Amino acid sequence: MKAVCFEGPTKVGVHDVPDPQILNDRDAIVRVTSTAICGSDLHLYDGYVPMVEPGDIFGHEFMGEVVELGPAVTNLRVGDRVVVPFPIACGGCRSCERGLWSLCENSNPNAGLAEKLMGHSPAGLFGYSHLLGGYPGGQAEYVRVPFADVGPMRIDDDLTDEQVLFLTDVFPTGYMAAEMCGIEPGDVVAVWGAGPVGQFAAASARLLGASEVIVVDRVPERLAMAEEKAGATTVNFEETNVLLELRELTAGRGPDHCIEAVGMEAHGDFTAVHAYDKAKQLMKLQTERPQAIREAILACGNGGTVSMVGVYGGMVDKFPLGSVMNRSLTIRTGQTHVHRYLRPLLEHIRNGDIDPTYIISHRMPLTEAPEAYDMFKHKNDECTKVVLTP
Repeated sequence: MKAVCFEGPTKVGVHDVPDPQILNDRDAIVRVTSTAICGSDLHLYDGYVPMVEPGDIFGHEFMGEVVELGPAVTNLRVGDRVVVPFPIACGGCRSCERGLWSLCENSNPNAGLAEKLMGHSPAGLFGYSHLLGGYPGGQAEYVRVPFADVGPMRIDDDLTDEQVLFLTDVFPTGYMAAEMCGIEPGDVVAVWGAGPVGQFAAASARLLGASEVIVVDRVPERLAMAEEKAGATTVNFEETNVLLELRELTAGRGPDHCIEAVGMEAHGDFTAVHAYDKAKQLMKLQTERPQAIREAILACGNGGTVSMVGVYGGMVDKFPLGSVMNRSLTIRTGQTHVHRYLRPLLEHIRNGDIDPTYIISHRMPLTEAPEAYDMFKHKNDECTKVVLTP
């Protein structure tokens, strides 16, 4: 089969690789009909996530048709159309029983490696480094889905692939980011990052009752999308001082809740601190550029919540812990517990509360994945989201 494989930093290729096989009674083989490039794929592509090896198959946002099932999978049938959550969860461990699906205790075969870096291991993820299981991803013609009796959700034919594809990651991630804020009527929510997750975080904050949403980014078409789709006030960090602007917009108090949807490759103003972060990251002396999370903490109003869903891989420098402690801030974060949100968000789509397709800017065949990655990374041609078709 054809698959998008890592070749080295900033280089992927479409290669012929062996077809996946059933390895466990709870496996399924899915023929991929739609897959997408996620912003967190760029962290792999750029070489900042540990233990990504040449030949690894990328992709954790995918859906398709079940073509083969292990004998223990009785909730699905061959021919079913399914969306597949990006975290792999067994359904029976303590974390899964508590609804903490992205912390499954049984799905990461390389848990010992993750424990050395993180203290404890999260779940295995599709297409996201050997640190998190080394599972082949879904930017391919076929994919093996472990614990298929727990993860995939069947989709009726009344909805298109594009309407439901983002249930696999970015829509639940944006929604969880807003939900973790505990939004109450009258609250102001600021979102750092107007990529797909930031767009859905802004829209979800509105769904959950925020009175005002402010979105911080630098890309004009993404800021315009946030204005149009979420009714957001926008702040271009290349044109203004974000902290001063947010104080001005909130009568000096700062937003009640701040959502960081950027992650380890944040851009910032041209200060010595940002240059220092970038140099340390390039020299592999730290894994992150934490400009966005620093700014979100400093901007957040006293007693507020900082919700962090941007992907980080290791250690950060100059973290404003004193601000967090002295101003009674709450930090909530995590890989998304996608399984928890599949059916509720499917109903939002079905009811017309939101049409997730608005984030799609480009549709391309899988064979053009290298061009798609380059375009998405550099935000050429007003690229906001690429859907690939095998």
